[in-house]
Amino acid sequence: MKRVVVTGMALASPLGSDVDEAYLNLKKFENCVVYSKELDEFENMNTRLSAPVRGFVTPEHFNRKILRTMGQVAIYSTAVSELALKDAGLLGEDCISNGDTGVSYGSSSGSLESIIDFYTMQVEKKVRCVNSGSYVKMMPQTTTVNISLYFKTKGRLIPSSTACTSGSMGIGYGYEAIKNGYQKVMIVGGAEELHPSHIAIFDTLYATSLKNDTPKLTPSPFDKNRDGLVLGEGAGTLILEEYEHAKKRGAKIYAEIIGFGTSTDGSHITNPNHETMGSALALAIKDANISPDKIGYINAHGTATMQGDVAESVATYDIFKRKVPISSIKSYTGHTLGACGAIEAILSIKMMNDGWFAPTINLNKVDENCADLDYITGQGRQMNTDIIMSNNFAFGGINTSLILKKVS
Repeated sequence: MKRVVVTGMALASPLGSDVDEAYLNLKKFENCVVYSKELDEFENMNTRLSAPVRGFVTPEHFNRKILRTMGQVAIYSTAVSELALKDAGLLGEDCISNGDTGVSYGSSSGSLESIIDFYTMQVEKKVRCVNSGSYVKMMPQTTTVNISLYFKTKGRLIPSSTACTSGSMGIGYGYEAIKNGYQKVMIVGGAEELHPSHIAIFDTLYATSLKNDTPKLTPSPFDKNRDGLVLGEGAGTLILEEYEHAKKRGAKIYAEIIGFGTSTDGSHITNPNHETMGSALALAIKDANISPDKIGYINAHGTATMQGDVAESVATYDIFKRKVPISSIKSYTGHTLGACGAIEAILSIKMMNDGWFAPTINLNKVDENCADLDYITGQGRQMNTDIIMSNNFAFGGINTSLILKKVS
């Protein structure tokens, strides 16, 4: 089996569109949630909150021909992947286009504006809005395909459109492709564009926060008085590389991926199951061939939903049997759906390498129904640990867990 390391990282997020900037903004202990006036026009929409990307600019060299097949989610993912390849020192290298490199990437859906164009055709009985690029913009694999086309990759293409685990699943499948010797390099991650339709989905499930007058006080993962999630957007790309390949070219290495686990609940499409959630964590630990005691921090999925937070915390305690340190980056960014697994993995690597772990903000009193874990609050935690875990869970009962190790 091959060792798999991270040699490039880039993101676009509510915290900022530069990795170092986003990390530093964690230390301001303030969320990125705003009141979105554009939601006022929708009747029966209860929430007015969102967390839009900050600081992202579409590259000038993305001309009309390039953009023809890209909605916003594909623009995010491709632009961020270009920055990640540049960070890794691989942009324009032969290994990207000679078959050695694959793409494992996803989003919850394609661009919803393009999907609406097809609905318009059906309602009006006119082919008015649809063009040659419409389907590529709307298809669920739009991020993966556009990344591959733009960089001319010829290796494996793995769409990971698994809702809220799209980013983490993209990382996990990319890790396995290199670990098993199928590829030397993988462009991995996830993305999402903010759209009222996405917000409406969670609003109809009574899962969105209604603290419209106090956006800085929500979401509040694991808090007794939490009232739901806030949707965000963005993209995160990691460049994964076979260790010897990276070492030979003298690449900088941010971290090593040593474990990945995934499972499905097989019971309910939206209600989480703590037993099968826990099985994904156990599978990742088994894959890493370590004891749970070696893991010093967990980046929680932590969406601030009533059932989700409880199930996740119980699953975590069932596996670790101790008060393991844990916090949720979604308390800053909101829930970026398909992007969250990648954005959170990137920021978790930054925290591990810096020896400081961000607190869950707006966590004032832990819900007594949540398991007895070490919930990081206040000013965060100075902590030296070589191994961390990042977990994500999605509609459909899809569970993922990644284990990351510091490379000295």
